[in-house]
Amino acid sequence: MLLELKNVEKSFGNKQVLKGVSFAAESGKAFGLLGRNGAGKTTSIRILMDVFPADHGEILIDGKPIDYKRVNFGYLPEERGLYPKKLIIDQLVYFAELKGLNHRAAIKAVDDWLDRLGMREYRNKRLDTLSKGNQQKIQLITALAHDPKIVILDEPFSGLDPVNAMLLKDVVKEQIARDKIVLFSSHQMSYIEEFCDSIAIINTGKVVLRGDLHDIKRNYVRDRLIVSTVNPDRIRHDFGNACTVTEQGTLMIRLASPDDKQTTMQRLVANYDIDEVRVFEPSLNDIFVEYAGEQV
Repeated sequence: MLLELKNVEKSFGNKQVLKGVSFAAESGKAFGLLGRNGAGKTTSIRILMDVFPADHGEILIDGKPIDYKRVNFGYLPEERGLYPKKLIIDQLVYFAELKGLNHRAAIKAVDDWLDRLGMREYRNKRLDTLSKGNQQKIQLITALAHDPKIVILDEPFSGLDPVNAMLLKDVVKEQIARDKIVLFSSHQMSYIEEFCDSIAIINTGKVVLRGDLHDIKRNYVRDRLIVSTVNPDRIRHDFGNACTVTEQGTLMIRLASPDDKQTTMQRLVANYDIDEVRVFEPSLNDIFVEYAGEQV
């Protein structure tokens, strides 16, 4: 299944929020939708989910206009939307029924997910008695209990401790393995790098970069080397201003030309005590800063 936004535009009053946004996500893979706050991510997601219409553009499934009666979505919003004073089981079943399950199927699906996430003991408790991390897991159940074909996760790891983050990682991997479309929107770049095959970066309502993440990284000019060594002082002295220290404590050597990679590597290995030397590949955070204009 291929989900596409094509040339989507949206204005609110005199402010144009989306200016021809286009990207595509396919089943069995995770897609990262990135951008600074106010860039247009949430508006794109709401149009995708038919919360409100676009002024112009199309939402397609496998090249045809999406039929929202046949394609169901699961959405984990950044701003949580459950009822703090209500019993967990009651509202989870209610939301599952809203998504199309009958009462018996909703109860079974919810109980299965409570077991899966280690939350069965909270079944008959009020939401506001739970920790922030456990409330997040309950919110996740509302996004997945009805077995949606398209899963949209907006800042899914917010508030989770390392153990629960690992549990959520396993859930996400399962959804991808089940050939679903999983769309991430997050400022936590490490998770996007871990899961997403493709990304799109939105800046002021326009897609400024999109494509396969591996290809995007490989297409950067390969004119820097990362060097690990037990004695960096000699290298820093010999390479002068071309050599700097990274935040990780390794050395970065900027080459006069990408064609100098091999000869410089050979020089380093032959003349210094080198633990590792490799071509610098930008992180997703580096790429985001370049295209979105602000570090996260």
